[in-house]
Amino acid sequence: MPSKEKEMNFIEELQWRGLVKDVTDFDGLTETLKSQTTIYCGFDPTADSLHVGHLQQILLLKRYQMAGHKPIALCGGFTGMIGDPRPTTERKLLTLDEVTHNAACIKEQIAHFLSFEGDNAAIMENNYNWCGQMTLLDFLRDYGKLFNVSYMLSKDTIKKRLDSGISYTEFSYTILQAIDWLNLFEKYNCRIQIGGSDQWGNLTSGMELIRKVKGDNVNVFGITSPLITKSDGSKFGKSEGKNIWLDPAKTNAYEFYQFWINTPDADIVDYLKRLSLRTPEEIMELEKSTIEHPELRAGQKALAEELTRLVHGEKGLAKAIKITETLFKGSISELTVEELREGLNGAEKCAVEDGITLIDALVKAGVSKSKGDARKLIQQGSIQVNGVKADSIETTLLKSDAYDNEFSIIKKGKKNYIVVTF
Repeated sequence: MPSKEKEMNFIEELQWRGLVKDVTDFDGLTETLKSQTTIYCGFDPTADSLHVGHLQQILLLKRYQMAGHKPIALCGGFTGMIGDPRPTTERKLLTLDEVTHNAACIKEQIAHFLSFEGDNAAIMENNYNWCGQMTLLDFLRDYGKLFNVSYMLSKDTIKKRLDSGISYTEFSYTILQAIDWLNLFEKYNCRIQIGGSDQWGNLTSGMELIRKVKGDNVNVFGITSPLITKSDGSKFGKSEGKNIWLDPAKTNAYEFYQFWINTPDADIVDYLKRLSLRTPEEIMELEKSTIEHPELRAGQKALAEELTRLVHGEKGLAKAIKITETLFKGSISELTVEELREGLNGAEKCAVEDGITLIDALVKAGVSKSKGDARKLIQQGSIQVNGVKADSIETTLLKSDAYDNEFSIIKKGKKNYIVVTF
């Protein structure tokens, strides 16, 4: 817990935030961080977008840069064609074209978080630049010879796969990642590698390779952070089974904002500590608010605004807040067609015929169990169509009245929306 009497140093603050699990040499790392050093984290381009599960490591790079250190974001243009071993099954192999495309997309996303100016300007690298030029003979003689099979079998990622089976391709991944660190050490004097706790085996392999090639007196350090988990046991980073992506084309600003707004109280303080760049003092104030006034959802709003601004910019944040406030408190007539599409992207949808009665539409969409039930809802004033209260049981839905002649929106009660398409 931070105090006025004693300011936390950088690594102590990381500990307070829950961002430290394993460190190869804590005292040595602490001493090294007293002066500017270079640090890296790798991201394999197995998809054309990173997701919120990657945010912790991306923001860790940003934290190091804000503390005066030099970050390297390494895109695995080569290792992405192999893939880090999963706990149970082999990864699908991607083509060079797929990986090249994915790498370009990921580079653009990471660039939003890091500064590429100043004395500690960030660096973007791609391990295809060195691994892609390496021959099989080079790999076996220069690197494979330095790795004992027994040592590799002791790595958790490999041990977990021994019963189900692991290909030599994925077995070799840890060597390739070690080669990455060696190259970054030689080129940029990179002394620190960070990663999630599942990367511990790969980090230590890299250290071993550097010391075998450069000598035992070389000071390099590995540090991992715990993977983010949800208190209810469900997987972090998904909403209704869908990944929350950092690519605005895959997850729009409203959906992204809503993901954080809907964070349970049991998780929000942990997420604030790990993912917010606010000071410890600010986070403790938000924690106090969460305990004393949970109905205000101050922590959720603070995190949603901060992360949406980082990923989607000020315009994206403004749009997300406008859609949120309008859908839950106002009238949808205040929203543009584009904003409606964005805000109701995840809403239930039902295809209907032009001229269908509202009663039949309510039954077909599952809003009402029967026509009688539908009539009651309309008579009670509980149904709106395109932001206007339906005042007649004779109401029909016409394509000509729809937004862009494509869809109309039925609202039941305060916040239950159905999109009907023509």
